[in-house]
Amino acid sequence: MSDDDATAFARDPAPAVGRSIRLLGLLAEARRTLTLTELASGLGLAKSSTANLCLSLEAGRMIERVPLGYRLGIRTAELGGAFAAQFNQVREFYAVCESSPVLQSELVQVAVLDDADALYLARYEGSRSVRLGTPLGSRLPAALSATGRALLMTRADDDVRSLLSREGSVPKLTEHSTVDVDAVLAKLAAARERGWAVDEEESFRGIVGVAVPLEGWAPGDPQLALGVGIPAADAAAERVARVGAALREAAAALTNPFSASRTA
Repeated sequence: MSDDDATAFARDPAPAVGRSIRLLGLLAEARRTLTLTELASGLGLAKSSTANLCLSLEAGRMIERVPLGYRLGIRTAELGGAFAAQFNQVREFYAVCESSPVLQSELVQVAVLDDADALYLARYEGSRSVRLGTPLGSRLPAALSATGRALLMTRADDDVRSLLSREGSVPKLTEHSTVDVDAVLAKLAAARERGWAVDEEESFRGIVGVAVPLEGWAPGDPQLALGVGIPAADAAAERVARVGAALREAAAALTNPFSASRTA
């Protein structure tokens, strides 16, 4: 356990809850089964204390024990789905994609900004969608992914620079990744002028992303982004523009018509 973690736990009014949350985070980040020893090491706790946490979480179906250790339980999927479903846009998202002549055949995803990452909440797989994309609940650097850039393009450059600077440096995921913050800001400026953000194989090799921002429906709702993943071989400028325009139409259909009058 790091010094920062130890300080956080010392200030935690419910340490067992904090440790349980961190245990779930370890399993989520690992994306594989972890042994009791690995969990105890990650938490900086004795195996006996970790075992007690596991027993409680297992009883609540938050984790499950398998022959090789522990993995996330089915209850976490239920909670993730409930989180996404509380937002009007996510509930209507599938119907809007299905009714769009362009999007009904594409892979379309919904993401939200979490710190400096785009976190994926929902996914529509069209009739010809590439069977790739980003799994639900996973994340990509906002500076590189199209959905992340769509979320960032609504913010002032100074805010974006501050956000990315707090993370240290932009990771390089492919040979095409833009890791210079000034270059990222230039791409955001181009996205604002164009109306949609683009990721040209910067987060996944062979995939071009196109995305637009989507304003929250109700006060307190987070800003979302709608994005499409296109195989690079099929990402001609005409198709990218057609998808970008269709995403803007979808975002307009998913925007609360009363939001402008409510905030005026």
